[in-house]
Amino acid sequence: MGDLTQDEFQKQIDFEREMIPHLDSLYNFAIRLTTDPIDAEDLVQDTIVKAFRFFGSYEKGTNAKAWLFRILKNSYINNYRKKSKQPQQVDYDEVSTYYENVRSEQSDTTDMEDIMYRDMLDDQITRALQRLPEDFRTVVLLCDVEGFTYEEIANMLDVPIGTIRSRLHRGRNLLRVELEEYADKRGYNKD
Repeated sequence: MGDLTQDEFQKQIDFEREMIPHLDSLYNFAIRLTTDPIDAEDLVQDTIVKAFRFFGSYEKGTNAKAWLFRILKNSYINNYRKKSKQPQQVDYDEVSTYYENVRSEQSDTTDMEDIMYRDMLDDQITRALQRLPEDFRTVVLLCDVEGFTYEEIANMLDVPIGTIRSRLHRGRNLLRVELEEYADKRGYNKD
């Protein structure tokens, strides 16, 4: 336990139990948002640090994955969409012991990237998703790839559920148009 109090030690145990199982999903979503493995790793790290810092506000037993995805999306908006050059300052001493322990247990993100691009999505599908406007791409990924409900997505993005339905409908239609030739070549379109 070292220099940690019993409460701090318990916080680490609870955090690992609730949050760490979702690292692969976080990375997959981050790489789809950023389209860059290094930026995706930074985004996931930023998300985990924020989640650990604010773990006291997380209600145990609720949807941890949705809570993490919301933090990730907000971090993405704040850090990457605005293209800020100054990374967010984090007190490393506050999380260093925990981060060093978790880092060695994390899955190898390069393997996850290979798996995602090789097994999950064809390159043409990946490019089609990347060409979607960000608001539509985010909703399509959260719903159709990650399996979140409309309510969970609305909660994560702080928009009404009707907006989620509209963006999902429009995003799917844009994706369908992007993939028509792909579908024809593979025999998916009906005559």
